Amino acid sequence: MKKTIYILTITIGLLSCNNQSKQVDKTSKVDNPGTVTQTKKIDNSKYYTQQDTILVTNELGDSAKFDKVNFNNIIDKHPEFFEEYPDNPDQAYFKGNDDKKEFGSEIGQDNYYILYAYFLKQRNGVKEFAEQRRKLIDIYTNINSLFGHFEYGGTYFGHQCSRILGYAEYSIYLMPKNKEDIIKNYDITRQKELYIKSLRQLIEDESKIDLNTIEQEKTKRNKELTEIVDKLDKLITGIFYLRRAQEFQYEHYEYY
Repeated sequence: MKKTIYILTITIGLLSCNNQSKQVDKTSKVDNPGTVTQTKKIDNSKYYTQQDTILVTNELGDSAKFDKVNFNNIIDKHPEFFEEYPDNPDQAYFKGNDDKKEFGSEIGQDNYYILYAYFLKQRNGVKEFAEQRRKLIDIYTNINSLFGHFEYGGTYFGHQCSRILGYAEYSIYLMPKNKEDIIKNYDITRQKELYIKSLRQLIEDESKIDLNTIEQEKTKRNKELTEIVDKLDKLITGIFYLRRAQEFQYEHYEYY
């Protein structure tokens, strides 16, 4: 008897779930009869410029000039620049450039990251975080330079110089704005020492397999690389900068 009741209970439950599925399915068909879901266009006209031309400048000393029509078209076509919770620049680029036309080339991608940084900077605060922004750019630039030397140059490192602006600005967005927001408030001296030591060890190991530099030039080369690490040692002044340096290195410079 108990077994019969148990089976009936399961059967009724399954029938109930099945009916609910049909109801949901039926409702969705009524709501969207034979139509394809369309993405609602977001109105970002409040970001339009009223000037005839606008000059976009950055901390690297570069600048780009846009006329009003082109600048406002970029705003219309790239709502990802203005999302409440922005993606990191890599995610934003691939999400906002499906057609790969406007910013499809390597230089186009550089320009995209520059614009990404420009728009996010307005939200983060241009003057409020100027010092932190400059420090992050210097940290990322030195890491890029270090690995550029290891790999004997290449176009990747040149393009990274521009894209660093986007990475730095996203880091400003992630940065704790108050001391109360920093949970890991312990002494990072030892962690930082280990990180810097790992970079110095990398210089030593790379030097051993460096067949492109004659011995008398290796001393000079290693001295230059050591000076880059010395700069990083001075720039990394807290846990936030240490974590951002580590993330930037491990995310963008993985070689075997």
